[in-house]
Amino acid sequence: MTPENQTKSERLPIDLATLQSLPPTAHPGYYPGFSTLSQQAFWDAATREVVRQRVEETPAIRFFNHEEAKFMAILCDHLLPQDDRDLAHRIPILQFIDERLFLRRTPGYRFEDMPADGDAYRLGIQAIEQIARANFDRGFVELSWREQEDLVKSIHDAKPLPGAEEIWARMPIHRYWGLVVQDCVEMYYAHPWAWDEVGFGGPAYPRAYIRLERGEPEPWEVEEQRYEWSVRPEVWVSDPKEKEIAAHQEHPPTGQGGTH
Repeated sequence: MTPENQTKSERLPIDLATLQSLPPTAHPGYYPGFSTLSQQAFWDAATREVVRQRVEETPAIRFFNHEEAKFMAILCDHLLPQDDRDLAHRIPILQFIDERLFLRRTPGYRFEDMPADGDAYRLGIQAIEQIARANFDRGFVELSWREQEDLVKSIHDAKPLPGAEEIWARMPIHRYWGLVVQDCVEMYYAHPWAWDEVGFGGPAYPRAYIRLERGEPEPWEVEEQRYEWSVRPEVWVSDPKEKEIAAHQEHPPTGQGGTH
């Protein structure tokens, strides 16, 4: 079973009150109805144009070839899932990473034990492909979602499954992981739809922010409305430490809110 054919509902967040899947929405998160773009009349023209481009002008794929782009789209989905978003409001993480690599934009530094960013991405693709074939007899994109999760988790832990030792000898695995995760996070949270998700008011120039104390929302923002949700363990792989923390919070010991 390929990731494309897997039932999408298996990967959706679960409403802990009903144990049913939460359907994808145009506006996931704890700030329903909030829209950063509704405030663009209060921004200067240059800021307004930059933000508009992020929404309306998705870059074309120019750095990755077709197979590499297909691989990277799946990897980005594992690192920063968007199953809770409807298709029209998914943030194009891959396209913005591709644009950065094509234009050779860098953060202004490179670790001495790392190749150039574009080379690092291609080496990482090669390594993960070799691991997939060595351990599953299939390419990465042909694996089930859970098999991909297990493989990616081994990279996250810097304890990769066998099959690409010569590549990791040339490129430190923890630096490769940090490179890809940082890019995914930066591209996602640079987008105004992500700002809506976390209740961020966006650029405040020239108006500025007013309420700087007690964490109160600005007059144009909305109050946080939390809901309890989880994921299906048969699909997603969680860090054991995260499970331990969650269990601790659910059943705190005596003296920390516990009743036993």
